[in-house]
Amino acid sequence: MTVAGPPAFAHGGHVAEGPSWFPLLPVVLLAVGYLLAAVRDPRGWDHRRTAAWLVGCALLAVAVGPLGQLPDDPRGHMAQHLLLGMLAPLGLVLGAPVTLLLRLAPPPVRRVVGRLLRARPLHLIAHPVTAALLSTGGLALVLLTPLYAAAERHSALHHALHLHYVAAGYLFAWSLAGPDPAPRRPGLAVRVGALLGAAAGHAVLAKYLYANAETLPPGLTDPDASAFRSAAQLMYYGGDVAELLLAIALFASWYRRRARRCPTRAPGLIRPVAAEKAAP
Repeated sequence: MTVAGPPAFAHGGHVAEGPSWFPLLPVVLLAVGYLLAAVRDPRGWDHRRTAAWLVGCALLAVAVGPLGQLPDDPRGHMAQHLLLGMLAPLGLVLGAPVTLLLRLAPPPVRRVVGRLLRARPLHLIAHPVTAALLSTGGLALVLLTPLYAAAERHSALHHALHLHYVAAGYLFAWSLAGPDPAPRRPGLAVRVGALLGAAAGHAVLAKYLYANAETLPPGLTDPDASAFRSAAQLMYYGGDVAELLLAIALFASWYRRRARRCPTRAPGLIRPVAAEKAAP
């Protein structure tokens, strides 16, 4: 497709203005900026955190790069959702970028970040239940209303939805299992309940899309029912994988925090086994 003006590329039934590599630029900046900060950490930054961040950035790059160049295909759009809204955010969250920032930033910046973390609006939108509604509910809003069809016609709305997927997915993963500071984070029961609720909502939405592929999403002129059924299957099984990884991260973070708060015993209270056997 050729249009007058700046270079363009076709995607999802609409034309997105700008060079095809442009969506990759923010991802590259995120990766390079994090690496530079990790190298500057005087105490030595955990390489596992760096690896998690880079994996998250790589998944973002796949979503906005190769998948972003595919012709209009519901399966490609669903793969983008899984990467942008579920898998990539988990890698970014496990990279602990706020902790890295607090290590390197000057005191005024650290005070601003601390005030932001304690702000009530952040506590509201980053609560596990709210974040689950933003993530799973946002996808339901796209698929069950004409918003999907509108995003196919307007590239700005299309990219805005991608940003929403990433932001909502990041908030959800951070509220459940993020290693970064999170004042007033609810207990394990609330977080597990939010994860189970989000997983159930995701599964129900996928099944509903599969059963109504002839009419969903509304507003499309010539929907491909078989392609939307395949997309629903990808959503169902791919969501299970993403939610399993998030559950593993959740329980691993809970176990680490509990181990730090509750040391087993003081070394002086542990007697050697041989001494116990020799005691009368």
